[in-house]
Amino acid sequence: MTDLDAASLLVLRAIADHGTITSAAAALGFSQPALSQQVRRAEARAGMALVERTGRGIRLTAAGRLLARHGAAVATALEAATGELAALRGLRSGRVRLMAFPSASPTIVPAFMAEMAARHPGVQVSFVEAEPPEAVAAVREDRADVALTFSYPGDRSDPHRESARGLEVTTIGSDPMHVVIPAHHPLARNDAVDLADLADERWIAGCPRCRGHLLELCDVAGFAPRIAVETDNFVAVEELVASGLGVAVLPALAVQSAGVRPGVAVRATANDDRRTLHLVTAKGGTGVPAVAVAADLLARLVGRRGDPATGLNIDSDA
Repeated sequence: MTDLDAASLLVLRAIADHGTITSAAAALGFSQPALSQQVRRAEARAGMALVERTGRGIRLTAAGRLLARHGAAVATALEAATGELAALRGLRSGRVRLMAFPSASPTIVPAFMAEMAARHPGVQVSFVEAEPPEAVAAVREDRADVALTFSYPGDRSDPHRESARGLEVTTIGSDPMHVVIPAHHPLARNDAVDLADLADERWIAGCPRCRGHLLELCDVAGFAPRIAVETDNFVAVEELVASGLGVAVLPALAVQSAGVRPGVAVRATANDDRRTLHLVTAKGGTGVPAVAVAADLLARLVGRRGDPATGLNIDSDA
């Protein structure tokens, strides 16, 4: 393989992303003939076929897919160079694509987007809600610049391990876990609740990863929870608890996002259980000034919240 250039890698990446020569050409601002010529030039330099016909369409060969993967790194490097020039102009331009988990959407993301708009109005900020595995994959595939994610201790499916290999993962804080019980429950008199004391209760579980963490917490407490309902809707969890249909464990940010519903009490866990909050970017991604500013602001917003547990030992009987 000789003389491959950055443009060829970007072209192959665009074909991988968009699936057709026409769509890839439109995304890159090329004409279709010009992009086809670029592909032929890349094949001549690589010494092997990079695309192949499939009926009326095309697809990348194994060699084409290999080179397309390198195109993401090239795109990040070019964005970093462009971003550094933007920094010299006072960060008057740039782009930040954020992904974050659901309970961050109403608690952290609005403050982030408002502060970015106020301080850096020339930077385009977009947001898509996604659970950590999808958000980490989006950073790897260059569909997001920054992912705000979480992990649970001992989680075997933690996406920050193998899935995040080659990416930058920065721990920026923690989010305490809380027990949600009916306000009239005898344990509501306590400041903290030992999960072992809830062994005979019916439980309400959340998303698959949250459910896995609940099983781990209960296993440590010496029992297997009797799960009656599963929902990842935080408001629904609290309403189900208020109706006497079970008890639950929720992160502090989830409780804050839902508010404390009438008829429930929120208590700390006796073991001070927590999940960890992370920022995930591409390797070298914070070399892009807009991404660096965004990552710093997200870390400061999480830190500014202090301990989200403060004020959450609350009853609501209204």
